[in-house]
Amino acid sequence: MKKKLLALMLALVMCVAMFAGCAQTDPKDTAEAPPSVSQTPDLSPSPSQPDEPETPEPPEAPTEKTVTDMAGRTVTLPYEVTSVGTFGSIGVLNAFVETMGKGALICNEGSASFVRSASWAKYQYKFAPQIEGLPEFENSDREIIMENVLAVMPDVCLTMSKSYTEQLEAQGLNVIQLNWQQQDDVKIAITLLGEVFNAQDVAEDYLNYFDEMVKKANDLTAGVTERKNVVYGSITGFSQPHVIAEWWIAQAGGVSVTSEAIEGQESLSYTLEDLLLWAPDVMLLSSAGERADIEADDRLSDIPAVKDGAIYALPRIAHTWGNRTTEQPLTIMWTLNKLYPELYSDDDLKEDIKYFYSHFFNYEFSDADLTEIVAG
Repeated sequence: MKKKLLALMLALVMCVAMFAGCAQTDPKDTAEAPPSVSQTPDLSPSPSQPDEPETPEPPEAPTEKTVTDMAGRTVTLPYEVTSVGTFGSIGVLNAFVETMGKGALICNEGSASFVRSASWAKYQYKFAPQIEGLPEFENSDREIIMENVLAVMPDVCLTMSKSYTEQLEAQGLNVIQLNWQQQDDVKIAITLLGEVFNAQDVAEDYLNYFDEMVKKANDLTAGVTERKNVVYGSITGFSQPHVIAEWWIAQAGGVSVTSEAIEGQESLSYTLEDLLLWAPDVMLLSSAGERADIEADDRLSDIPAVKDGAIYALPRIAHTWGNRTTEQPLTIMWTLNKLYPELYSDDDLKEDIKYFYSHFFNYEFSDADLTEIVAG
């Protein structure tokens, strides 16, 4: 009994002590603790910002281009042509390339028949000096020396012949065929070469120049009522070698004595009797060497051109001016000067010649050169 009483008293004492401890607690200690600051990053979306424009990738430079030549062939070329081979009508084709300001790209010497000409070294080596001593692409028989061509592998080969085109194409070479049968074909050829060389601005410039010079000649001769009769070609050989002469003689204000006889033909052979009957006022020679023979031939002495000393040899610069050449606007003006010097003086002609070669061929003729070219 005593033990139970003692246990009851101990329990009572413990309750009293616990009650006293609770009564002494500071009220502030029972307030709710402030929340702690979170260290977790704020993942809420931020206000939207406008996207910065992406810089576009530059387009890749083209490596190839496709053109259609004057034979209707579709040809794929390097976009930037760095070498040009000329075949067949080499003088004509070189003149085309040089007119485009690309003479430095020609990668072959002329064939032997061209190189033997005094004018070849005199002028071609001025317009395209790098060709001197380069491999020939055809021999003296005008046959292609294919091993020379394949050793060089021009980016583009220029021809004016189906036969040359087929031979070169069979070897996997890029071939552009030009044609020049009608007068306006020169404009088509120049436009095509503008595409080949990425030089469309040069092509357009040349075509405008061509038309302006023809108009200039026509305007100068518009008032001429008595037009002079003209014969062109090999006078002692009695031949007119190129029908194109009928066009430029007329544009210069002359009347070609062979115009009716040559109609429908590329060239014309005639007789001494024909020449005496035509009695031209002016003789224009394809070769200067003929002048002495004409003057020494008593059979020709009564022809007005011989009596008046109106015998002139057409220049041969990049090519023979009397034949097909991009220089033909100058052929017209040179002829006009010989027919009607009172309308178009030597100084006028020199100025036009100097401009043409400076502007298109990138070559400056000296005053002495110009005097020689004008003289004929």
